[in-house]
Amino acid sequence: MTYQSLITETRSIIAANGPSWDGISGEAVARMQFQNRFQTGLDIARYTARIMRSDMAAYDADPARYTQSLGCWHGFIGQQKLIAIKKHFGSTRGKYLYLSGWMVAALRSDFGPLPDQSMHEKTSVPALIEELYTFLKQADARELGLLFHDLDAARDAGDAVKAAGITAKIDGFQTHVVPIIADIDAGFGNAEATYLLARKMIEAGACALQIENQVSDEKQCGHQDGKVTVPHEDFLAKIRACRYAFLELGVPDGIIVARTDSLGAGLTKQIAFSKEAGDIGDQYNAFLDCEEVTDITSLRGDVVIERDGKLMRPKRLASNLFQFRAGTGADRCVLDCITSLQNGADLLWIETEKPHIEQIASMVDRIREVVPDAKLVYNNSPSFNWTLNFRQQVYDTWVEQGRDVSAYERAALMSVIYDGTDLAQEADERIRTFQKDASARAGIFHHLITLPTYHTAALSTDNLAKEYFGAAGMLGYVAGVQRKEIREGIACVRHQNMSGSDIGDDHKEYFAGEAALKAGGAHNTMNQFAA
Repeated sequence: MTYQSLITETRSIIAANGPSWDGISGEAVARMQFQNRFQTGLDIARYTARIMRSDMAAYDADPARYTQSLGCWHGFIGQQKLIAIKKHFGSTRGKYLYLSGWMVAALRSDFGPLPDQSMHEKTSVPALIEELYTFLKQADARELGLLFHDLDAARDAGDAVKAAGITAKIDGFQTHVVPIIADIDAGFGNAEATYLLARKMIEAGACALQIENQVSDEKQCGHQDGKVTVPHEDFLAKIRACRYAFLELGVPDGIIVARTDSLGAGLTKQIAFSKEAGDIGDQYNAFLDCEEVTDITSLRGDVVIERDGKLMRPKRLASNLFQFRAGTGADRCVLDCITSLQNGADLLWIETEKPHIEQIASMVDRIREVVPDAKLVYNNSPSFNWTLNFRQQVYDTWVEQGRDVSAYERAALMSVIYDGTDLAQEADERIRTFQKDASARAGIFHHLITLPTYHTAALSTDNLAKEYFGAAGMLGYVAGVQRKEIREGIACVRHQNMSGSDIGDDHKEYFAGEAALKAGGAHNTMNQFAA
C-alpha cells in the first residue's frame, strides 16, 4: 500500500467514528503504521523466510550471488550494522544477521561470561532475537521519521516536486529487517526440548535455525577439543522437531541449517541402533574404533558388536565415551550432510579447523554426487588465524611449484617481518577473495563471521582507553571517535536522535498538538551535529 493510499484509508476510518475522533490525524496514523510495519515476530519470520528462500534460489542459478552476515550480540550492534549497510551499499540484499550461541553464552547469560557449552539460559536466545528485531524496527521508524520531516519541510516551502520525490522514497522504503540465522546449539536437551525452544525462537522472529549434531550435555564450541556427536537418528529427530515448530506456527518456508561437528569430533556417547546391515545405524557404528574379542573372559561390562562375522569391542574411554577410528572425520561429515538433507534440512554447516577451500570442496563434491543442490553456511571464524593459515597455504603452493622459499620460515610466517613480502600480498589477496572463491568452488551459499563484533568492541574499547586515560586525554575521544563520526557520517553522533528522541517528539505532537513539550528545541545540543 502506498503512503497516500494509507492516509486515505486511515482518514476514512477516523471519519467513520464521528466527531469524538476529530483530534486524530489520518496522516499521523499512516506515518505510525509505516514506521511499525511488522506487528509480531511471526510476521518477521514469514517475511524473512521468503527473502532467504529467494536468495537460495538465486545462488543456485549463480554462485556469485552468495549471502553474508556478521554475528551480533546486542540489538544496538545489529541495528548499527544494518544502518551502515544501507548507507554504504544502498541495499540490504543478501545481508543477514547471525545470532551466535557463543556470544550469547559469553555476553548475555545471567550467570555471567560462560564458555560455549550450552550452560546459558535457553530463554536468552529468543530474547536476543526479539531484541535484535526491536532495534531493527526502531531503525526503520527513525529513518522514516527523517523522511517525514523532510516531506513536511518540502511542503512548507511549497516545493511540490521535492515533496513528490520524498513521497516516492517513503513508498519504496527498504526495511532494516533482514533474516537472522539463529544458533540453537544442540537443542538444549532432547527433541521435545528442541521443539519448545525452536517455537520461542521462531515466535521471536527467527526464520533460520542452526542446529548441530553434538550431544547436548557434552556440547563444546566447534573449535574446541572434546566434541561428542550423536547417532544420526537422534539428530534427525531434532531436525524434525524444528520443522514441526515452523509448520505449527505457519512458517512453511522456515530454514533448517544442519551443522556437523564430525570433522573435529572423535567421540560418541552411544552406539547407534541398527536393524540390518547397511542401515544408517550400521553405517555410524562402522566408524567406531574396535578390537576383536578373542577371549570372552576379558570382557568387563563392555559393549560388543558384530562386524564381518566377528565379535568386536568398541574402544571406550574412562569417561564412558566411545571413540571413532582416526582419519574418518571427513567421511562422517559427508554421511552426516547427506542424511540431514535427505531428512528435512535445507542447508549444511561443516565446522572445519581451518579456512581451506579445497578441503571444504572435497566434501561438498561428494555430497553433491547424491544431493546436487547441496549448499553450505560457512563459519569464517575468528578462531582461525587467517593470516598464518593463508600465508602457509601460499608457502605450500610455492613449494609445489618449485619456487624458492628460502627467505621464509613456514612456522613463523605470522611475523611482521613478512608483511610487505610477495608471499604476504598473495595471501592477503586470497583472504580478500575467499568468500567469492569458496562460493564458486565449494558450494557456500552463506558466509558469516560468528564473533566479529565481540572483537571489534574489545579493540575499539582498548584504543579509547589507551588514549583517553593517557596523554591525549579528551582529545583521545574527540579525535579517535567523535571527529570520525562527524566526518564519516555515522548516525550515532546524534545519539539522542538514534535513541528515539525525535520519534518521541513526533508522538507528543500527534497526541497533544501545540501543547506538546518537545525535547528537540533550539537548546538541544544535538543541533551542533545537524547535517
